[in-house]
Amino acid sequence: MPTVYLLDYVAGNIRSLVNAIEKLGWTVDWIKSPEDVAKADALILPGVGHFGHCLSQFSSAAYREPIIAHIQAGKPFLGICVGLQALFEGSEEDPDVPGFGIAKGRLKRFDASTKSVPQIGWNSAKTSVKSDNGEPLSLYGLSPSSKYYYVHSYAVPYREGELEKDGWMVATGTYGTETFVGAIAKDNILATQFHPEKSGAAGLRLIKAFLEKRKLSPLSPESTNASKATSATGLTNRIIACLDVRTNDAGDLVVTKGDQYDVREKSDSVSAGGQVRNLGKPVEMAQKYYEQGADEVTFLNITSFRNCPVTDLPMLEILRRTSETVFVPLTIGGGIRDTTDPDGRAVSAREIAGLYFASGADKVSIGSDAVNAAEELYANGGKPTGKTPIETISAAYGNQAVVISVDPRRVYVTSPSDTTHHTIHTKYPGPNGEEYCWYQCTAKGGREGRDVDVRQLVQAVEKLGAGEILLNCIDRDGSNRGFDLELIRDVKEAIKIPVIASSGAGKPAHFAEVFRETHTDAALGAGMFHRGEFTVKQVKDHLQEEGLLVRQFEADI
Repeated sequence: MPTVYLLDYVAGNIRSLVNAIEKLGWTVDWIKSPEDVAKADALILPGVGHFGHCLSQFSSAAYREPIIAHIQAGKPFLGICVGLQALFEGSEEDPDVPGFGIAKGRLKRFDASTKSVPQIGWNSAKTSVKSDNGEPLSLYGLSPSSKYYYVHSYAVPYREGELEKDGWMVATGTYGTETFVGAIAKDNILATQFHPEKSGAAGLRLIKAFLEKRKLSPLSPESTNASKATSATGLTNRIIACLDVRTNDAGDLVVTKGDQYDVREKSDSVSAGGQVRNLGKPVEMAQKYYEQGADEVTFLNITSFRNCPVTDLPMLEILRRTSETVFVPLTIGGGIRDTTDPDGRAVSAREIAGLYFASGADKVSIGSDAVNAAEELYANGGKPTGKTPIETISAAYGNQAVVISVDPRRVYVTSPSDTTHHTIHTKYPGPNGEEYCWYQCTAKGGREGRDVDVRQLVQAVEKLGAGEILLNCIDRDGSNRGFDLELIRDVKEAIKIPVIASSGAGKPAHFAEVFRETHTDAALGAGMFHRGEFTVKQVKDHLQEEGLLVRQFEADI
């Protein structure tokens, strides 16, 4: 079998990239020293996180010059995310650290005044490459009708003709009003700002074309026609399928769902406590949602790793098996905290996160520990310590790898003066006619209320380095009444990082409502999918009928 060489410098989830390459019939060999680079025919340089940190690692480990030599020798090279950024002269993210300088230009941070930063989600990579007779061509399998998965705060601004005059072919994306470089190609070089290994069939096509050295090929009539029908550019509305996973009474990991976090069947005898509701097997259900078009899959281990997460081998196996066939982002939540293993060894949250990234996860979700971190931040006068799990994980893997799961509930008050917390004037009065409420954050799966409101929490974790908020709502959980739009608006006004709306979805119209009535970046469904009431595809079809931009599933190649 043909071999491609991969440079792994502890840059997050490499497992999915390996799985994608192996699915396409190639084997992976690892670059373990600078001397190994010279033996590589095709070389892939993936990367996530901080530009300066990654480029400094290349230099300190003596990889910089061998990589440049590989490229200059005309050998195939694929750079992914930071692997693309490294080719340019530098980045605003760390102005003192130089890039390789192979392409002219510098990265700038997206303008956060009108949109969330980082950009997380599915966007275009459009090219205008044509044959001598004017027919549109595909650059390494890129399709104008496809969407690709991006996760980044910095990008190379696209200025027409600047890169092209140096011989580069360019694919672009548009985020808000900003047009940026989504991919570049020249001679033996291909580099993408997006993650092809997380971009479903569209990304697999690109990897396959690179491995087979098919730089240009005719666009299929289907792709050309589809691109005319779906010419809209920009970030799509993300739909996330969430699987609550826990151990049932027989000791097996199952997908479950409950009302107000109660996952035991009501029909069982009270004396027996009720059996854990079993809605299916996690790997099989994740695959089903992927094939329905889910943009991401989230596993929330509500057993909460009551033993040490390092020893939770079944959950790690679920991640490994899922990442073999599900080529969209995977998030794992539950137990991402500093802990101690059964032998008494201290295990850091960063170490646990690394274990999950190595098993196929792209993001980790932190819940109760985020409330603790926020309380510590305010107790310390708003000064971060650098020691919380949020800070240590985001410093190593980038803030896009850290999701904060927030579990607030409404506390009604007669007047804003009745509380020191931030209140809203609600359209839905409380049990005694109260017209105001504040959102109390909770811990331990909603079982423990804290003296922290939702604005205080999300602003604190944004400052600590979180990249995304998974915004639940205990009052709406399992209700099928739709999302709490007032809560979502309140949080979106308070922060700049992306927000995932969660809790309460019962039908496709609820998703259309939340995207139209708020500025949420994504919306999550669980029970309605698990029970078979609606599919992810039905939700997306409804959104498309309502004129909202979505990514539709493409069959694997």
